[in-house]
Amino acid sequence: MRGQTSIPVVYIPVLKKILLLASNWPEPASSAAGSRTLQLLDLFLEDGWQLTFMTAAELRPHSAPLPKEVDILPLTLNSSEMDDVFKNLDPDLVWFDRFMLEEQYGWRIAAVCPHAKRMLDTIDLHSLRDIRQKALHQNRKPQRSDWFSDVALRELASIYRSDLSLLISDAEERILTEELNIPKSLLHITPFLLSESEQKGDTTLPEFAKRKDFVTIGNFRHPPNADSVRFLYESIWPAIRSACPDAKLSIYGADLTAAIQTLHQPDKGFFLQGRAENAIEVLSHYRVCLAPLRFGAGLKGKLLDAMHAGTPSVTTSIGAEGMQGPFIWPGAVKDEPAAFVKAAIDLYQQESLWFSAQKQISPLLKGRFDKKTHGDKLLQRIHNLRETASASSIDQLTGALLRHHQHRSTEYMSRWIEAKNKNQVT
Repeated sequence: MRGQTSIPVVYIPVLKKILLLASNWPEPASSAAGSRTLQLLDLFLEDGWQLTFMTAAELRPHSAPLPKEVDILPLTLNSSEMDDVFKNLDPDLVWFDRFMLEEQYGWRIAAVCPHAKRMLDTIDLHSLRDIRQKALHQNRKPQRSDWFSDVALRELASIYRSDLSLLISDAEERILTEELNIPKSLLHITPFLLSESEQKGDTTLPEFAKRKDFVTIGNFRHPPNADSVRFLYESIWPAIRSACPDAKLSIYGADLTAAIQTLHQPDKGFFLQGRAENAIEVLSHYRVCLAPLRFGAGLKGKLLDAMHAGTPSVTTSIGAEGMQGPFIWPGAVKDEPAAFVKAAIDLYQQESLWFSAQKQISPLLKGRFDKKTHGDKLLQRIHNLRETASASSIDQLTGALLRHHQHRSTEYMSRWIEAKNKNQVT
């Protein structure tokens, strides 16, 4: 109408809140899981989410500082005081960083934050790693019956109870959907998230002639890494050393056990070096990275670090699983010890072969771990999840049944522990 002043429309952005319940503080210098957690935190912050981080774990010397935008609160085990904390936070999305956290707190979240969507980040499938370890020690291949173990049933139940479960590897999605018939609608693949600069090779890294010796790296709290080093010592390194008598093998990693320390044999060219404060810097001085992993799950951070260091690697099909895809591996993938040894020697001695392997790093990193591609897909999936009236797991009869029984067993166990603790104090 003439003479009237129109009132401008003010759009108030809807606050999006994530509550991350974490088993540990991220340690990117110690594990790939820590690096990926920080990558996801950055992704959500860039998308405008308000983040609250809670953990019952103690800070360790190598725990990484969280982004300053993240609110940090303490998490208490088996305490009803957490109910009011969760309710006051009123998150839109609760992110459990392992299935054990979903077991511990999922029933509380369901009770006090019934509208919150729940996302399980498997990191890597713990049950798959355990199944493969057991099969290796029994000198056989994994079987479907292995999935009836306690850890496997707990992890699969947690996946069914959650609205969405993040997998780090497309190989793990194939196992869950094709072998175990887990609905694909409950799963989403989010691997490492690398920026454009992280996908490109560093042209300032030392070249072939300026590098020497072999290297391997990994945290020795992780059973696959400890097994890999012992396998190197017993079955791989003696043959490589025989063909390359001047070469040495350096083993880097935190949490060296007494059993691993006994393998330090300088006269055999086998050196235990301890923690590497900067893995990429350390790896960049070696010519070939060795990773003869015989069991495990997820993606291997040591091999990603080797790629960032421009260091070709020789690994197994377990090591390359979920990382290689349709791309040429920057080195070699061999499962038989003799073939592994030959590939390592050839790569170490032949400059043209080494250079050709190094050229495969950037295409693989860009093709498999592009942050823009995978980040956008995850954010879209979560936005769609928020707009869904009912949780996908509730739409599944199996998920509804598991949620019902989990509320009884886990809840009453936690309440019993809480009551016992209070009685001990009084």
